[in-house]
Amino acid sequence: MSLTLILVLALSILIGLSLGVLGGGGSILTVPILVYVAGFEAKEAIAASLFVVGVTSAISVISHARNGRVMWRTGLIFGAAGMAGAFIGGLLGGYIPGQILLVAFALMMVATSIAMIRGRKKTTSSTPSEGVKRELPLKRVILDGVVVGLVTGLVGAGGGFLVVPALALLGGLPMSVAVGTSLVVISMKSFAGLAGYLTTVEINWPLTLAVTAAAIVGSLIGAQLAGRIPEAALRKGFGWFVLVMGAFVLIQQAPADSRLVLAAIVAGVALAALIACRFIIPACPLNTRNRHRTGNDQDDQGRRGRRRNTPTPA
Repeated sequence: MSLTLILVLALSILIGLSLGVLGGGGSILTVPILVYVAGFEAKEAIAASLFVVGVTSAISVISHARNGRVMWRTGLIFGAAGMAGAFIGGLLGGYIPGQILLVAFALMMVATSIAMIRGRKKTTSSTPSEGVKRELPLKRVILDGVVVGLVTGLVGAGGGFLVVPALALLGGLPMSVAVGTSLVVISMKSFAGLAGYLTTVEINWPLTLAVTAAAIVGSLIGAQLAGRIPEAALRKGFGWFVLVMGAFVLIQQAPADSRLVLAAIVAGVALAALIACRFIIPACPLNTRNRHRTGNDQDDQGRRGRRRNTPTPA
């Protein structure tokens, strides 16, 4: 077994971990791994990623379903609509130059990372089924399913991190249930997108199956970890990782003589954003004034609590 194959399989475990814990991010990792580590062509990597993510999601659904974290009706409706869009996206992707697809994929990574870092709106539903049986806007879900499916089939990404917020906001599902239900949708859309790509693209099946097996192992571990790791911290950490990966893919698609300059520009923008976050933006967690103010607030609360607990002298 070559060192490259070992590295590919080790990284593939992260694919399953992402799907099992976050309900998305599989293709965000799979495509760069297959292109820059395994040496796949862009279209072949996108097609193979759809197979890897589809199978891994289908396996991971089992653990989530056993724990009551899957709303089958919502998932099947969204997934059926997404399959139509994914198949069309897969057909179109076979006729678009690979470099354009990778640029679109990188832009999707950047958009996804920003959404992850900013976070999602919290839902007020107390039960998984609340809002789904009575208030689910069926037409909107079908429309969103087609659009998300089209994006997934075209560039092989954007599935889970578009599906999970849609399920949480439109269906009123708690985050844990939205994650489990999204895996049903992702699996359906991935296979539909794969069918579209297979009309024009051939896949290295032995390596793709090996990557899929490693990803399944990761998904089983991720399903066990789901709910035990703080979702916000994990999501933001993964978001920063995806942002770095997206910038890397964009730089790789630039002309060779301009990559160094582009990398310097990206690094400069990142440094400027970090400085602004730390010293200018009040709401930023890295802001020193914000931390100092939070500490003072906690001290004030502690003093007030001690005063309340101090007995009054007779």
